[in-house]
Amino acid sequence: MANELPITAIAVPTKGAAGRTGLWRIERPVIDQSKCVKCLLCWLYCPEGAIVRREDGGVEIDYEYCKGCGICANECPAKAVTMVEEEGVG
Repeated sequence: MANELPITAIAVPTKGAAGRTGLWRIERPVIDQSKCVKCLLCWLYCPEGAIVRREDGGVEIDYEYCKGCGICANECPAKAVTMVEEEGVG
């Protein structure tokens, strides 16, 4: 027990630390709400705070701030988030 660190706080993601990053994307995350288990891992890991919690416990993406890094898709245990190519890119 002496080696255990106490958990005192959880950092809450803040939206837009790097400004509006939506124009940086070449891919965008899309959430299949029927697969979402509302674990909030995507919300927790999003570096831009672009994942927004809804009142029903689900999430949605604020594409103005999403830079398309794919961390949300990588962390989703239910594979409810997939990355799709942005239109007009490539």
